[in-house]
Amino acid sequence: MSLALLFSGQGTQHATMLPWLEACPEAAPTLARISAQLGADWRTRLADPEWSQRNAVAQPLLTGLGLAAWQSLAPRLPLPTVVAGYSVGELAAFCAAGVFDVVQAMALAGDRAAAMDRSADGLDTGLLSVQGLDAKSLLVACERHGLSLALRLAADRAVLGGLSAALVLAERDLSAAGARCTRLQVRVASHTPWMSAAAVEFEARLGAVAMSSPHSILVCNHSGAPEREPGRLKHLLARQIATTVLWDSCMDAIAERRVRCVLEVGAGNALTNLWRERYPDIPARSVDEFRSERAIARWVNTVLR
Repeated sequence: MSLALLFSGQGTQHATMLPWLEACPEAAPTLARISAQLGADWRTRLADPEWSQRNAVAQPLLTGLGLAAWQSLAPRLPLPTVVAGYSVGELAAFCAAGVFDVVQAMALAGDRAAAMDRSADGLDTGLLSVQGLDAKSLLVACERHGLSLALRLAADRAVLGGLSAALVLAERDLSAAGARCTRLQVRVASHTPWMSAAAVEFEARLGAVAMSSPHSILVCNHSGAPEREPGRLKHLLARQIATTVLWDSCMDAIAERRVRCVLEVGAGNALTNLWRERYPDIPARSVDEFRSERAIARWVNTVLR
């Protein structure tokens, strides 16, 4: 039996996500930490995009919710063979793989968000999802508009990052060329050189963090490959803030482990959809598609039989 976990990233949060968590006793301590950090009314406030899209809200919230969901599921499922997290989801992935605990993961999420906000202070930056153009065309667009490749998702799909004014021009040109473009609900140019100061600051912060070797295979955004040495894990976790997330390579590295089932842990199903497109023969679901932890566990265990 071989299970892979994918932890969701920023921009997927919504007011009705994972409603079954409140009924899970295993999730209660982490949900209490979320309430202490963001306020007991956090779910109601998610209806306000001005609040929900803030880094200081989204990053600790998604980290905490992903881990609360996994705490509810872990007693009912086999230990995952391989774990990966998308962008800020890497914090939850590190935790689920045993590198550090929930308290540390949520504290780091807050520190990461603050560092990224400081790095973008005074700048109007963001991210643009682009689908339908090949890699060469995307690189040409980056050079023309002064943008960077933030996330590599598939042969014809990526996310570009940079100044908002440049993203507007790029969206106009790329849409005219037949691409499908969408501005993401992220207010900084994550995974681009605009976040270099944040990466340096966060790596210094990680220097004081005790990390263990992962008990599951941990595939990292920056390298797109399995990693396990704690010192290198610190470097990779920091560097991905300012460099391209190689998510296509991450998926390939997971598939190479011959997993039989993939479970996205977090809000939405963006990673599930990407997986299904790339590896349609390996079943994948998101926990946000279910109404209870028991239903999730039943599906996973049925597939793994």
